[in-house]
Amino acid sequence: MRPSIRIAVVIIALAAAAAVVVGDFVHRAAARRLREAILAELQPVALKNCTLKRFGSANDGGYLMCENLIEPLDAAYSYGVGTNDDWGCEVSRRYHVPVHQYDCFDPARPTCNGGTFVFHNECVGDRPGYRESRFFDTLEDQIKRNGDTGRRLIIKMDIEGGEWDSLLAASDELLASIPQITMEMHGFDDPKIVEVLRKLKRNFYLVNLHFNNWSCTSRAAPLPAWAYQTNWVNKRIGVPDLAAPFPAPMSPLNAPDSPTWPDCQLPTVGVGR
Repeated sequence: MRPSIRIAVVIIALAAAAAVVVGDFVHRAAARRLREAILAELQPVALKNCTLKRFGSANDGGYLMCENLIEPLDAAYSYGVGTNDDWGCEVSRRYHVPVHQYDCFDPARPTCNGGTFVFHNECVGDRPGYRESRFFDTLEDQIKRNGDTGRRLIIKMDIEGGEWDSLLAASDELLASIPQITMEMHGFDDPKIVEVLRKLKRNFYLVNLHFNNWSCTSRAAPLPAWAYQTNWVNKRIGVPDLAAPFPAPMSPLNAPDSPTWPDCQLPTVGVGR
């Protein structure tokens, strides 16, 4: 190979390598900006009129809700159930309402002494229809089919990432009618996460944020983990405490999902408004 050709090949190879490095840097920077945008939306506020209570399990399977803002209550919806539904059982027994359970992945049928479970072998999604052998339907359709449109409902959701499409498909009108939604959210690398969080914040205050220590990872930084439990209170009933620190400090009622694994939470940095 002539020297001039060899030099040209080397230059092309170096340029290609530089393009790869620059492309990787740009991708990493964009991913970091997305995670920072997610964290910016996950800023809980303190409410003057919220008394938080833990419903369900002491660790994994327990969710915080504003106890004094639940009643009157007509029904509850529990999305993502598995072999037990401690949240649904406590809600059903305490408020004497049926809990509609939706899970098309786990065939288990949890029971609840003193409570009423109505199990539906389907999942919630962005449209009705089968995916492989599993049936999905929208939040709106499921509530309507149960005769609960316009009734006072609370929702628990833990569906391993399916929450984003399901909530994007839900109308603002439907979301505006729901007093409280408590859910575990999953992920840190999808732009639709920011879209859903902003959609929820049109109608809700985020009043609790707790990271699941089963999912701690430095890859999600500045988020400490890729799964996080949240409680959303409708703006029609929540009254913000403007004198409280912002973001609101994490409630001591939160507990590690795994009592034996190391925990990972955001530092407390709340300041007065």
